[in-house]
Amino acid sequence: MNTKIASLLLTNFLLVTVVACTDARTTSEAPAPRSTISPTAAPQNTQAAMSDAQSETRKKQLDADIRAREQRNDAMGDTTKRPDSDLASEVRSKLEANIPKGNLTVESKDANVVVSGTVPSLNDLDKVKSLAMEIKGVKTVTIKAVVASN
Repeated sequence: MNTKIASLLLTNFLLVTVVACTDARTTSEAPAPRSTISPTAAPQNTQAAMSDAQSETRKKQLDADIRAREQRNDAMGDTTKRPDSDLASEVRSKLEANIPKGNLTVESKDANVVVSGTVPSLNDLDKVKSLAMEIKGVKTVTIKAVVASN
């Protein structure tokens, strides 16, 4: 019986090798490479993408993502201790959804969040801390962001 199995395995190996070799193509048969230069984004496409990123639908998606992460964390164990990467990502999502045209970065270490960058107005700057504190697990928020000069 061992001989039959060995023979079957050897036959399959040879069959796969033959098929692989016959499908191989040489460089001369390969299609010509496409240009690697990416086209410049048209202003109207950039504006459309920006509007989409700040739409009500996008805001709802971001909030749903945050809730899903919190529920997953609740189901997996300690509801008060969250990975810093999750906290930073959730705070970033919350700020992105609620502060249009903000250019913010978020870092988290031991649940202490630092928000840096620029926002378009003083009103937006005032919202940063309260929005970040809405994320379950955030202990403190340090704001290093400033209002962008026009």
